[in-house]
Amino acid sequence: MKKNFGEIVLPFFGYLSILILIGIIVIIFSEGLPLFRAYSLKEIILGKEWRPTQEPPLFGFIPSIISTIYIAVFSMLIAVPISLGSAIYLSKVAPPTLRAVLKPTIELLGNIPSVIYGIFALMFLGPLLQKIFNLPIGLTGLNASITLAIMTIPTITTLSEDVLSMTPKETELASYALGASHLETIFGISLPYAYPGIFSSISAGFGRAIGETMAVLLASGNSIRIPTSILQPMRPITATIALEMAETPVYSLHYNALFALAIVLLIFVLVFNLFSRYLKNQYKKRIYG
Repeated sequence: MKKNFGEIVLPFFGYLSILILIGIIVIIFSEGLPLFRAYSLKEIILGKEWRPTQEPPLFGFIPSIISTIYIAVFSMLIAVPISLGSAIYLSKVAPPTLRAVLKPTIELLGNIPSVIYGIFALMFLGPLLQKIFNLPIGLTGLNASITLAIMTIPTITTLSEDVLSMTPKETELASYALGASHLETIFGISLPYAYPGIFSSISAGFGRAIGETMAVLLASGNSIRIPTSILQPMRPITATIALEMAETPVYSLHYNALFALAIVLLIFVLVFNLFSRYLKNQYKKRIYG
């Protein structure tokens, strides 16, 4: 059977995206792995000092790793409840006229450049948090977390709302026929049906949060030390790479260390996505058998 033009071209773009991903992984690993030949894995991953210019240089990843985890986790703790609440309201509660205004407004938040969010955090949110918590400086992990939460809310809300809107009407009507209230139908029928899609939306939001650079660079305070509180200045992996890559001699150990940090970031995202996919598959097995 002869294939049409679309059947020939479309698979090409799919394979091209796979090749691009493989190319990115190969480049990052080829530039980052030399560091692991000069230092032990324990020295790098568990090292507490990041001093690339001293002799001998120290490349401790733990301050950046902990800062990244702090900011990403707290941003999700803020964004997920707000996003799910917004998605439920938009898809199941809001009148059509109000929904027609609210949904484009939320989607518009996702199109604002990240540097604008960074300036907002630097000029407004940081000083506000400094006053509220009586801090010496407002550029902290909490500032970055709130900024990232605002940035990820449109992604999680939009995807979750789309999935919730796809709940079969027959299933919801059957729930009403059995005497369930509107609220009981939402939390007993619509949400469980949409859980796999909600897992995917949270994964997309987490990927945005953990990979964001410019807003975090402006909002976090850029302190390369091990944080003990979300109210302290931090420097996550993306900020470290962005700040130091331009001034680092190519093929130096410092250059390799920045690529090694990128490897750690890539592994973070990969592990979270695999874990999210595992949870989604387990839920599907439990519900659909």
